Amino acid sequence: MVFETHVMNYIILGILIACFAYQAVYFFIPYFKKEKEHKKEEMHRFAVLVAARNEEAVIGQLIESIQMQDYPSELVDVYVVADNCDDSTASVAREKGAFVYERFNKVHVGKGYALNYLLSAMKEDGKREVYDGYFIFDADNLLEKNYIKEMNRTFCDGYRVITSYRNTKNFGSNWLTSGYGLWFLHEAQWLNRARMLSKTSCAVSGTGFFFSKEILERMGDWNYFLLTEDIEFTISQILQGETIGYNKNAVFYDEQPENFIQSWHQRARWVKGYQQVFSKYGRQIAKGIFKERNFACFDMTMSIWPAFVVTAFTIAANLVLILAGLLTDQDISFVLYNAGLSFAKTYGMMALLGGWTLFTEWKHIHAGAGKKLLSIVTFPLFMFTFAPIAFIALAKKVEWKPIEHHCTVRVSQLHMND
Repeated sequence: MVFETHVMNYIILGILIACFAYQAVYFFIPYFKKEKEHKKEEMHRFAVLVAARNEEAVIGQLIESIQMQDYPSELVDVYVVADNCDDSTASVAREKGAFVYERFNKVHVGKGYALNYLLSAMKEDGKREVYDGYFIFDADNLLEKNYIKEMNRTFCDGYRVITSYRNTKNFGSNWLTSGYGLWFLHEAQWLNRARMLSKTSCAVSGTGFFFSKEILERMGDWNYFLLTEDIEFTISQILQGETIGYNKNAVFYDEQPENFIQSWHQRARWVKGYQQVFSKYGRQIAKGIFKERNFACFDMTMSIWPAFVVTAFTIAANLVLILAGLLTDQDISFVLYNAGLSFAKTYGMMALLGGWTLFTEWKHIHAGAGKKLLSIVTFPLFMFTFAPIAFIALAKKVEWKPIEHHCTVRVSQLHMND
């Protein structure tokens, strides 16, 4: 039993080193690589696209934050698709000055289908040709006033797909929201920023991103319908040779689930979506890694997939060893000790990751000092809950379900709490 446990530990350690050792370099890149100055700025005309389902409580604040941008208002239009709504989302968006399309389709549900409908409707109405690029936001998002100006600077640098700094507007609500918040900040500043400085491709994460008119013309319409349409879009663009950019000064906020059941459903959708992406694009990704030596393909694969597989494997292996010991009447104390030790080591590593992100991004996190510090303790627990979610999601059917949003703060109110 001791031998089997040692073998399993070495296998898991080897997998983790092979998958994630390169990311340790990312932590040092921002300290050694300097950002280049932006090229000459040129004003462009943009459309902001929002897919909203029963978002009457929050969509008004998003539109207001867009209208308050430090960017010529005549160059920015907001388009909302009220998707299967049975509330006043459409009327609230119209009152705020958005162009609104209503969609009712109970068969094809999800953000991907809603965006496809919106872009197709805009094309039919002859509204797509006038824009140089498009932003994608969720209805619960809020934008800092310089967001579009900063993203336009990166667009002028030549990037045709750009992602941005994802912050959380309800970080201090509970352990779930702070867990999400720290992870997204880590993803923005310690993955995407390092990728940008290294001139490799960044990754789009959910919302708060941009693509140019040329990208849309190449796509035709929005044809990404998997459970994680953002990851599908990212992989598709990388496979077509696109380098996705990142702007650390373009800050937006979104609302994180405060209810564990909603969080479970959301993260199960993510895991199942990752599985769908690699089922669809796996061969092309493998070709990109091994034949074309495309580092971005390797990076995206390592960033979104192995952690869930290794987690599921670790849980299953420990359970098998414990069960085998019980059935054969062997002493399983070493297995239990080793499982506990592995838990403690992983907890410590997650706490270091969360703590590093917290202190480097401290001034950008809008919550009390006590709640910020507490998040170091709870962040590993948030990450550990991915284990049962991944284990179950990989084995069962998962469907898209809407997330309820109720946090109605404005950007000015977030800064009042600093």
